[in-house]
Amino acid sequence: MAAEHIHIILSHPEESRNIGSVCRAMANADLHTLKIVGSRADYDEEQIRVLAIHAYSIWEHAQFYQSITDAARGCTCAAGTTRRVGKKRKHTLILPEELAARAQTIAGGTLAVVFGNERTGLTDAELAECNIGVVIPASESFGSLNLSHAVQIIAYTLFRSRHNRSPGYIPITRERLDGTVRVMTDSLANIGFFSVAGRADMEQFWKDILSRSALSEGEAQYIEKTFTKIAGLAHKAQALTLPEQR
Repeated sequence: MAAEHIHIILSHPEESRNIGSVCRAMANADLHTLKIVGSRADYDEEQIRVLAIHAYSIWEHAQFYQSITDAARGCTCAAGTTRRVGKKRKHTLILPEELAARAQTIAGGTLAVVFGNERTGLTDAELAECNIGVVIPASESFGSLNLSHAVQIIAYTLFRSRHNRSPGYIPITRERLDGTVRVMTDSLANIGFFSVAGRADMEQFWKDILSRSALSEGEAQYIEKTFTKIAGLAHKAQALTLPEQR
């Protein structure tokens, strides 16, 4: 995956100095797209400059957003970094090396790597805005990493794998995937699959599964045609049996 297709997203970072260190870590790996959920006015630019050194331009060109979803709009995959799993969080976390391998499969798309606040990390709601969860193994007795160190590890791992990437097709964006999932669940709804409830959970299930597959446009269209045809055949079969029931 090309460096320009890798975006670093910081969600409400607290320390200006950490942002400066993040800029330097990004520059070490040829990454230059920094997105921050928050406001530029909340940070001390001089503190950022001191830690960023020659990577200060990354801060100067940083983009600011209201949410992770807004910051990751247009990306193929948003990977949230976290140490915690749970009922309301991602049940499976992948390693940085696995993230790098996955990045190779979406070589024509864009990967957003999301880092939470230094004090709390990504909340349940913030992690839910991401497609997958990534964990950096560390000591059980002291597993907390400095924000810039976490960025450095992920950025370096992606940098190391970049020269070994294999050519591939261009995967669809997250918004396009949402459209495919809607076609799937609309088709299921048309044949009475959701008798009472459960559609929202089913949509989230398919989004999680398909986002890990890095679907191409052709594959998305094939899935949509399959589910639409299933619904059509189900209605046709129902129409043919109605006269017999009379």
